[in-house]
Amino acid sequence: MTYCVGIKLDAGIVFLSDSRTNAGVDQVRTFRKTHRFERPGERILVVQTAGNLALSQAVVSALRSTFQPESHGITLWNAKTMFDAATVAGEAVRSVYRHDSAAMQSFGLEFNLSLIVGGQIRGEPPRLFNVYNVGNFIESTAETPYFQLGEAKYGKPILDRVITANLSLQEAAKCALVSMDSTMKSNLSVGLPLDLVCYGADSFVIDQHKLIDDQDAYFSSIRRSWGQQLRKVFDELPNPQWWSTR
Repeated sequence: MTYCVGIKLDAGIVFLSDSRTNAGVDQVRTFRKTHRFERPGERILVVQTAGNLALSQAVVSALRSTFQPESHGITLWNAKTMFDAATVAGEAVRSVYRHDSAAMQSFGLEFNLSLIVGGQIRGEPPRLFNVYNVGNFIESTAETPYFQLGEAKYGKPILDRVITANLSLQEAAKCALVSMDSTMKSNLSVGLPLDLVCYGADSFVIDQHKLIDDQDAYFSSIRRSWGQQLRKVFDELPNPQWWSTR
C-alpha cells in the first residue's frame, strides 16, 4: 500500500511519502515514490506516485526520458506553466494505459495509478495538482491546500485540523509526519523509510530532502510524543455529564 501527501502553503510545498510496497506478508519491498525533476533557478518539479508499482515506474521513466533540452514537444523540461506540466504527467499516464491496460484486463487486473505533481516554474507561483488514473487532474486551492494518495483516511484528521496556507514549511512538515505516523499506526502496509521534500517558494532549489528511517531521532520523538500527548489530552477531557452513575 502507499501513503503520499502534498501540502501547498504560501511559503512553498511539502511532500511526504512512505516507500513500502507489498504483494503479501512475505513480499515487502522498498521503492521510492517521490521523484524530483530540477532545472535549478528555473523550475523545480516533484512527482509522487501511488498504485501499481510497474505502472508508476513506467510513468516516471517516460517523464525522465524527455527531461532534457533536446526533447521534442511539451515536456516537464520545457513546460511553460505547472498546468502544462500536469498535462504532460496526465498524458504519460494515458500513454501507459494505452500500452498496458488491455493486457492487465486479460489477467483480471485493474489499471491503478495516480500522481501528485507540484512545484514551481519561473514566472508563476508554486502549484499543486492531483492527477487521476485516467490522466485528468485537479489543482489545489485555498479551501483544499493538500492532496493525499493511497491510504489516506488515517492521516486526514490531523491535516484537516492543522493545515492552513500561512503555516511555515517546518510546521507543515511536522504535521505531515504526524499524519504519516497515524497512518503507519493503523495500517501495516504503510512503512519506513519516508521521503520528505520541502520546497520554499521562489527559491528554485530544494530546501530539504530527507530520507527518514527507523534510526531517525526526530521522527522517533514525534511518534512517541504524539501518542503521549494524545493520551494526556484524552484523560483531561471530561466524561459525559449525562452518563448515569448508577
